[in-house]
Amino acid sequence: MAADATPGSGRPAAAPRRPTGRDVARLAGVSQATVSLVFSGSQTGHRVSEATRQRVLEAAGGLGYRPQAAGRQLRLGRSGMILLAVPNILGPFFGRVLTGVHEEAGRYGLAVVVSSGWGSATLAEVAGTSRFDGLLICSPDDSQLGELPADTPVVFLDADPDADRTRPTVELDVAGGMRDAVGHLAVLGHRRIGHLRSIHSAHTFRVRQQAFERVAGELGLDVLELGVSLNEGQAAARAAAHELLGRADRPHAVVCDDDVVASGVYQAAAELGLRIPADVSVVGIDNIPVAGLLAPPLTTVDLPGEELGRVGLAALAGLLRGEPFSPVAPLATGLVVRSSTAGAVG
Repeated sequence: MAADATPGSGRPAAAPRRPTGRDVARLAGVSQATVSLVFSGSQTGHRVSEATRQRVLEAAGGLGYRPQAAGRQLRLGRSGMILLAVPNILGPFFGRVLTGVHEEAGRYGLAVVVSSGWGSATLAEVAGTSRFDGLLICSPDDSQLGELPADTPVVFLDADPDADRTRPTVELDVAGGMRDAVGHLAVLGHRRIGHLRSIHSAHTFRVRQQAFERVAGELGLDVLELGVSLNEGQAAARAAAHELLGRADRPHAVVCDDDVVASGVYQAAAELGLRIPADVSVVGIDNIPVAGLLAPPLTTVDLPGEELGRVGLAALAGLLRGEPFSPVAPLATGLVVRSSTAGAVG
C-alpha cells in the first residue's frame, strides 16, 4: 500500500520520527548519560536511584522509546534474551505469567523465549551458553531442578525457596489460597469434601496438598481424594470426577487443584445428571480466563500470574544490572466467589 501523500505536495508523508534517548532525557529531566545507564543493564561505578530509574522508564514508555538493542548488547557481551521455562506451555496459568513477563521485559529492552517441559540437564546446558542472559524458571517440577552454572542469573517463580538458597525465588501464597477455598465450603456448611489433587511432583502442588490436609483436619471435615494428571488435561479430570461423583457416598463439594480440573468436574456432573451448585459445589484454583465463562461461573482462587511474571522479570533485570535481590513476601492470592458454590443441603 502506498504511503499517504503530504497534503498539497504530491509527496509521500514522512515516517514519524523515532524517539531518541535525548527525548527521554528531556522528558524525564535527567542527562542522556543517566538514560544510557538505566537501559545499559549495568551501573558499575555509578548509582541511579530507583525513583530516577522509574522516571526514565515511564518517560520512555510514554514516548514509545526502544533503545537500539543490537549495539548495546554487543558492547555488553549479551544477547538481550531471557528464557522463561515452564513445565507445560498448554497450562492456561502460564499464559498469565508470560503476559506479565512480556510486559515487564519491554521496559528493559529484553526479549522473551519460552520453553516447555525442559528437564534439568537441558536447562543446565542452555544456561551454560551465551544464548540467554538469564533464566526465569516457573512452577518447576522435580525433573526440572538440578545444578545450574553459578554465574548464570536465575530467578525461580512459584517454587521452593529452600531448593536453591543462592538464587531468588518469588513465591505465591498458594497455601493461603487453599485455606480460603476449603474454608469457604466449610462456612457454607459442607462437611464432606472431595479433593481432586495433582499427582505431579512439584513444590506448588505439595504446598496445596499440605494446606488442604491441614485445614480439613483443623475443621474436622470428612475428605475423599483422588489424584489427577494435569498434563492429560480435561479428559483425565473428567474421568477422576466421574469416579468421585459416581460414588454412593459422594461428596457434595469438590476442591480442584486447578481450573482445568474444575472444568472436568462440570462435564462429569452434567453427564451424571448433577447440578452445580444445587447438587455439588465446585471450587478451582488459578482463575484462568475461562473460569468466568463456565456455566455457572466458577468460584476459584486467583493466583496473580501476571504479577508473578512482572516481579520475577524485574528481579532478573536487577541481577543483570549487578544489584542484590531484596526478598519479597509471597504474592497474595484471593478467593473469587462466583456461582459454583452454595450452602449444603440436608
